[in-house]
Amino acid sequence: MKITKSKEVYRCSLCSVTENEATDKTGWQFKRNIVRHRGSAVMMAVDSEDHVMLVKQCRMPADRFLCGLPAGKIDEGETPLQAAKRELVEETGLHAKKWKRLVEFYPSPGFLEEKMTIYLATELKQGESKPMEDERIETRWFAKKDLREAIRKNIIRDAKTMTGFLHWARL
Repeated sequence: MKITKSKEVYRCSLCSVTENEATDKTGWQFKRNIVRHRGSAVMMAVDSEDHVMLVKQCRMPADRFLCGLPAGKIDEGETPLQAAKRELVEETGLHAKKWKRLVEFYPSPGFLEEKMTIYLATELKQGESKPMEDERIETRWFAKKDLREAIRKNIIRDAKTMTGFLHWARL
């Protein structure tokens, strides 16, 4: 596929939107609007007893509060790992001694450019959280079996959490 035309139609601090035209190798032409996003770092903080830290936040697009792995956008000039370390402290107050990349994935590649990278964070030390002004975050530890059951019963509906759990549980 080759982008033949791209026009930015919206920009804010989180993302931009482009209207695009493309042609594939057979000559087929098509148009798509794409939400451009720098990417997100996701943190799966796991303690020595296999408890996983989740955060509960208002998710306006879902029109509800959702529990999920803490995550945040990658700032300009940051690597995904640097963003993960920063966001873990901001949202939970946790500091991790060990970090391991679990998986990278595209949560909605039909219109969203965002790539999420999930990191396993272990050997944890609790500190003070530093949420952003517009964030109201509750934290909660889940035992591995309870998190598995919450996913199975569709109580946890957050894709990054399901993806992270499945990759971690198979280890």
